[in-house]
Amino acid sequence: MLAYAVDDSLRAYAARTAVEGVVQVGGSFTPDPSADELIKSNPNAFLIGVLFTQGISAERAWSGPYELSQRLGGFDLERMAVDEDAVARAFREPPALHRFVKTVPRWVSSAARRIVETYAGDASHIWPEGAHVIDVTSRLLSFEGIGPKKAAMAAELLIRALGVPLSGIQSGTVAYDVHVRRVFLRSGLVDRDTPDAVRRAAARICPAEPGSLDLATWRIGREYCRPQGPRCDECPLGTGCPRMMERSVEGVGVRR
Repeated sequence: MLAYAVDDSLRAYAARTAVEGVVQVGGSFTPDPSADELIKSNPNAFLIGVLFTQGISAERAWSGPYELSQRLGGFDLERMAVDEDAVARAFREPPALHRFVKTVPRWVSSAARRIVETYAGDASHIWPEGAHVIDVTSRLLSFEGIGPKKAAMAAELLIRALGVPLSGIQSGTVAYDVHVRRVFLRSGLVDRDTPDAVRRAAARICPAEPGSLDLATWRIGREYCRPQGPRCDECPLGTGCPRMMERSVEGVGVRR
């Protein structure tokens, strides 16, 4: 019975989360209005923002494209594609734009070139209206710096945060993120910390839209089901959760 109670609570919280917002309650990716507007209005900035979601907080990551544009004098994709030195300098300038000041700028320049050369300078061609989730995910995976976790996250954000009408939402899934993994393990939704186990559980809980659980589970993991000092009594999963706090994710993981 507890498993079913957790299923129901997670589905209910996912429905609320879809209304409440993205990273910030109210529908924002980041608390900086200018940075948030760039992500929402510029598909290229969104794609570059996905690259930033590596080892730093989500709010800081989604502010990255705007901060980069400020240092470069504008969000110029063609310049990012050809002037790798300028991009690298912008990342290194104090305070550093990212934790990984050597890797991420290389990804940014590589992605910019791919967008220019393959998608006519417009990342929205990666996810045209009506495109299948699997096809969009496959295209995202072709970018250096985007693996299965980021691709799954990006596809779900396109659908639920940016309103892109993709097809095949039943083929979506949750990102294998450290917060998501911890919630699935501690709540008993999975017994093994593997990508397949987590994704199968999501598909079982919500077969019509498995990816709708992604943001909700991530927020529970970040705000309530913390590695240390979990706030179980306030958690949206409620008393139905078995609260197996002894379970922990394998490896360090990466913050979205």
